[in-house]
Amino acid sequence: MTHETGRLYGLGIGPGDPELLTLKAYRILRSVPVIAYPTMENGKVLARAIVADFLRPEQIEVPMPLPFSPVRSSQPYYDIAAEKLAEHLSAGRDVAVLCEGEPFLYGSFMYLFNRLSSKFQTEVVPGISSTMASAAALGVPLTYRNDVLSIMPATLEADILRDRLAVADAAVIIKLGRHFSKVRDVLSELGLLSRSLYIERATMPNQRIVPIADIDAADVPYWALIMIPSLQTSVT
Repeated sequence: MTHETGRLYGLGIGPGDPELLTLKAYRILRSVPVIAYPTMENGKVLARAIVADFLRPEQIEVPMPLPFSPVRSSQPYYDIAAEKLAEHLSAGRDVAVLCEGEPFLYGSFMYLFNRLSSKFQTEVVPGISSTMASAAALGVPLTYRNDVLSIMPATLEADILRDRLAVADAAVIIKLGRHFSKVRDVLSELGLLSRSLYIERATMPNQRIVPIADIDAADVPYWALIMIPSLQTSVT
């Protein structure tokens, strides 16, 4: 008899509010025997915290430490995590990897998908991204009619950000953190500050919406973004 392997799930769990978990993600989360999630080296575990009330005591939990460092590669850590998950999958146990927001939009699950999807049955469950949740929280439509939306990480070099923002109908700049000052300078150069909206930790209990002029760059978290909505205000 051929031994049946487990199924790997990339579970999009949304931006932070547990009520934004999809019904499908909830069903899988409750049914799988193994739950895996990234952890920071300081011990913080955001993904698990979002769904903590839905987990069952008998589920096996697999923390996956990641450096989240601009100077250290995460790839060796993903190699180790993939090996751990492969052991469970090879033993026939389904594994759900928790991923904040949307797994295939800058999601950490992508790197596990690249390592494991060719060896094990894999299913990706979409989640609500922080970009879309932020638009709702800010109360601003992002795009109208033929507008093109650009999503870009704040980690880009200033000249690249400047070139792309200069031609964007609407834009979202993510992963602000220590790059906030650089981004604010670029927005000021392009005359975009008046259109720009700042939000951090969208949909979480500690969500903050603050005018960009009042932001202390030293206090900006990684989970912050700037939204530049379309200039259009109506559709005819």
